Amino acid sequence: MAADFEAAVEDGLRLSKRIYFGKDRAVAPPKPHTAMERAAGCSYLPNSPMLYAVISDPAVVDNPDMPSYQPHVHGRCDPPALIPLQLNGVLLEVDCYLHTAFVTLTGTWRVHCVMGSRSCDCRIAVPMGEQGSILGVEVEVPRKSYGTEFISVDNDKASENVRKTEDGGFLKAHIFTLTVPQASVDGGTNISVKMKWSQNLLYHDGQFTLRIPFSFPEYVTPAAKKISKREKIELNVNTGPETEILCKTTSHPLKERRRQAGKLGFLYDSEVLSWSSNDFIFSYTVSTSHTFGSVLLNPPLVGDVDRRDMFYCYLYPGKKESGKVFRKEVVFIVDISGSMSGQPLEDTKSALFSGLAKLGPKDLFNVIAFNDETCMFSSTLEPATVENIENANKWVNSNFVASGGTNILLPLNQAIKMLFDNSDSIPIIFLITDGAVEDDKNICGTVRNQLTNYKNISPRIYTLGIGKFCNHYFLRLLAMTSHGHHDAASDVESIESRLEGLFARASSIFLADIAFQNFDVLDDLEVFPSQIPDLSSESPFVVSGRYRGTFPKTLKVNGRLGDMSGFTLDLNVEEAKEIPIAKMAAKHQIELLTAQAWFSKNQELEKKIAKMSELNTVVSEYTNMVLLETQRGKANADTKKSSRKGDAHQKEEPKPKVISTMHNIGLGYGSLSATGENIPSGYGDPDELEGAEVFAKSGCGCCGRCWRHCCCMCCIQVCSRMNDQCGIVFTQLISALACLGCYSCCSACCGGEEG
Repeated sequence: MAADFEAAVEDGLRLSKRIYFGKDRAVAPPKPHTAMERAAGCSYLPNSPMLYAVISDPAVVDNPDMPSYQPHVHGRCDPPALIPLQLNGVLLEVDCYLHTAFVTLTGTWRVHCVMGSRSCDCRIAVPMGEQGSILGVEVEVPRKSYGTEFISVDNDKASENVRKTEDGGFLKAHIFTLTVPQASVDGGTNISVKMKWSQNLLYHDGQFTLRIPFSFPEYVTPAAKKISKREKIELNVNTGPETEILCKTTSHPLKERRRQAGKLGFLYDSEVLSWSSNDFIFSYTVSTSHTFGSVLLNPPLVGDVDRRDMFYCYLYPGKKESGKVFRKEVVFIVDISGSMSGQPLEDTKSALFSGLAKLGPKDLFNVIAFNDETCMFSSTLEPATVENIENANKWVNSNFVASGGTNILLPLNQAIKMLFDNSDSIPIIFLITDGAVEDDKNICGTVRNQLTNYKNISPRIYTLGIGKFCNHYFLRLLAMTSHGHHDAASDVESIESRLEGLFARASSIFLADIAFQNFDVLDDLEVFPSQIPDLSSESPFVVSGRYRGTFPKTLKVNGRLGDMSGFTLDLNVEEAKEIPIAKMAAKHQIELLTAQAWFSKNQELEKKIAKMSELNTVVSEYTNMVLLETQRGKANADTKKSSRKGDAHQKEEPKPKVISTMHNIGLGYGSLSATGENIPSGYGDPDELEGAEVFAKSGCGCCGRCWRHCCCMCCIQVCSRMNDQCGIVFTQLISALACLGCYSCCSACCGGEEG
């Protein structure tokens, strides 16, 4: 999808050469990247929020204000080209609460590339920062307005007569797209779009860093010089009570306009000649000489089906304690099935080499490669000496050959049995896979039972799921059960960075076996995650939940430091009216609850997740994103006219109606068929592949095998774009091949005899 998107933008930039801007020689059409620039890594994927005109008929491309002679164009763009629209103004509003940022970007774009008498679809692209989650999109055009909403998959609004659209969803894990229909977007129209999303702040060595995609390409700058171009950024930072903030770096010239304890406010407002060419970056530190934190309380939101109160507990790592990291016993379990061939396995190897190099001389390690069977670097854990790590690297290069299927339980059992039940070290398992398995629920139950046998610190399982064919909720549940952590590399390019982040987090654990001593005074308590995670110097500690009763004035925290000494801390409990706990915790809670719902098949829990998704506008597996349309203009005029006549039954304001429903944009539960066929990560969509597999099995055995091996999702997509004549020819060809397959099969059955 990303490659198709880039190709469509490149086609759109070529079409832009048709647009005439007058005699001003300073105005030139945008130039596509040269071959050298593409080789250097230049991409047409958006690095800032963008709007594109969707062009199927190239003849409509022209300047709406200054029509010019255009040579006739034969044919259509299939797939449609994407012409980046010109940006007239942008406002970026960011509210940072602890380690979460809520971002709202409002921009005005103009359809500068379509004749005034014609119209087009508009494609919206929203790139997001670290662990970004789309919250919503609002669009204003002269006669209508549009807005997104999350509704339950069983909701009547998503009826069968509503258009299902494939022109929306995620190009990559951090790039969301949405299409506004052409009925409202004419040439020359100004479009106002408000995009909302949340993302995490990066944390390292006591420093928080906010990075928001805000790098606009040159070709979105309006051609007319007299147009006012205003760029505005508003930033508010709230690090919690009793914290001191020290600003470090900023990418844009912010002016401080408010400073209080734990709170900062900044503003940047300027007329510019061209839009920002850099991402918006802001970093700051908090006082972290000692580990500290707090507990924040909120009442339930209006409309929340769960009427229990909410709490949010966080800990910031302190420099004094974080130097006492645990000695580690580490087992790396790496999937080398056929689907991992190529870049996924090479990037995994690179990250593995980096992780091995960071082990200390007192640490122990081993490496297990698995497909249908397992292969171990050593029969026991080895000291992380320079010689052993070099031998392990050589072994990895020799034995990491992608082939075979996926059997996760066998290497997990081997790793758990290999880790010693010591009191002076922390055992860690890294599981890296891109596939789904049939016995995933059995694996969760088996691992849970094995971990209960440990008297001291039980093994922590850190999981990385690659692509959409693995079941991320299975991997998340494995991690959650063991006090571990799960991360997802939704596209191949992010494997190395996600793995390195996972290694850094696990290798810097300095506080384990964390427990809260006075939770027992609360009623109906629910904690997320249920198994309290460890505290690492590379990430703040966060636990949230629901409760009834009176929360204690201080919450007592106990744990064990890396030098085996005890740790105790009293956390102040405060009402946090200015910090939206529900919004901050919603994404994490929904992910954890979805893993539980997948395991238990609890329909009531699924409904609860859907309600949480609708209330907090967060993506889930049990809701769909829909696009609502609200008519304006004529309906409002009729209402005013009715009011002047004194009509007792005045017309109501027009109500929004659902005009399209996107396919579920969650991670999904993987694909057993794709895993069984060893289809590489990121190739196709799990739902489409499951459908194709059902189609293949619906025929006789030989025809099913012929279809599965001769046809793929690319063929299906090609067929959908053929005209009728080509479709007939292609169908006849496939039928002939199927008959040949049946003939071969029959000949084999009959011993080669004719008839």
